[in-house]
This record gives sequence, structure tokens and C-alpha cells, in this order.
Amino acid sequence: MRILVTNDDGIYSPGIAALAKAAAHFGEVRVVAPDVEQSSMGHAITASRPLFYKKSPITFEGIDAYRVNGTPADCVALGTHLWAKTDVVLSGINLGTNLGNAMWHSGTLAGAKQAVLLGIKGIALSTPAGKTEPDFDKLESFVIETLGILLQDSDSCLFNVNFPREPKGIKWTRQSVRQYDGRIIPGMDPLGRKHYWFTVAPLDAAEEGTDRWAVENDYVSVTPLRLDLTNEEELKKQIEFNPIH
Repeated sequence: MRILVTNDDGIYSPGIAALAKAAAHFGEVRVVAPDVEQSSMGHAITASRPLFYKKSPITFEGIDAYRVNGTPADCVALGTHLWAKTDVVLSGINLGTNLGNAMWHSGTLAGAKQAVLLGIKGIALSTPAGKTEPDFDKLESFVIETLGILLQDSDSCLFNVNFPREPKGIKWTRQSVRQYDGRIIPGMDPLGRKHYWFTVAPLDAAEEGTDRWAVENDYVSVTPLRLDLTNEEELKKQIEFNPIH
């Protein structure tokens, strides 16, 4: 099995090293990641300048690794083009969860989505980050177990995986809908320039069975996703009650 590993935190992130190490249990691994951090880049692609594909400045033991001056989606598009017959793309492990509505702007998830657009299975993986970095050694067994479940078939499915800091099990979940507080906090930098921070605190308690509930209760959350965003129920209603001729 050929496994391409990317992320949005960049080639230097400890998360991508941990994921590449776990992925090596399942096949041949190649790392293709942004040369700088691309967090919250979403599914942006680079169309206004050329991209460069260069050997990684850091070593991944026994694994070929490359850096690209582009986004996570760029890395997947270019990486799979230059490494034929890629079977699966893994994106992560992101330093910070990607739960609920965060999926819309996640560069980590965009890497996995780009794979599915190319007909390849895509799996995004994330874990909480705060004042200290995640303990990837502690997560390793759950990363391997989760990958073992998701790599059993060859369908080009899309999955979003979130690991709590200390997992006690794995749950299939649905995407939560997170309503944020919407606060904007002004501040001042050392040069006296005004700046702003967006807060992202959810307003409501997590509903059981959702990705956010699982992580808050120390379970690995595994959410199957799809690229088709059509609201089938609303479409059916509009066709019936508001036909367009």
C-alpha cells in the first residue's frame, strides 16, 4: 500500500512525524508537506505562481520526505502526481482539533478532501494542543488501531478523526454543529499597533454521538464525511412547492 502523508502545520511539525511513523506499519510511506505552516488555509490551491518540490530539510527515518511552497491541497495534488498509484492520503496529525464547523476552514481536512477529489481515500487526523504539545507516544497505539480500521477497504472514502489527549476507546460519530461565541478581542502589539483575536468558544453543550462529545469524553472520534453538500430535504421541498420553469 502506498501512503502519502501531508498536513497543514508544515514539514517541521511533530504531528506529521508521528503520523508517518504510524503509517509505516501499513505500507510504503512518502511525506509531502508545506514548507511553512498553513493552518486554517481551507481548501485553497495555488494558481498564481509555480510550485517547487524539494527534499525535506529534516529526516524521517526510512521515509522519503519533500516540502512544497504551497497549501495542503497543493501538496496532495502534486504529491500524488509525482508518486503514481497512491492508495491513501493521511493528513495530520494536526496540532489542534478539527471538530464540527471547524471542518470548513481546516487545512488538515482539505488535504484529505483533495485526495477524495482525485479518487483516493482521504483521512484527516487531529488532536488537541494547548500550552504543551500533544504526547504522540501516548497516542501511537490508538493512531495505529484507528488506521487499521479505516484502511481495511480500498473505497475512496473521506474520514475525519480526532484524538483526545488520553483516549479510552474509539467511537463512530457524526459532525457536530458548533455555534461560536463570536467575540472579537482587541489588543495592542509591542509597537503600539492595534490587532484582534477571534474567540472560538462553543456556546452549547456537545450532543451525544457527535465528534465534539466523543473527544470531550476521551474517545477517539471517527466521522465519515462526503463532498456532496446538497441539502436533499430542502431541495425536495423547493422542487415541490417552488418549481422553477
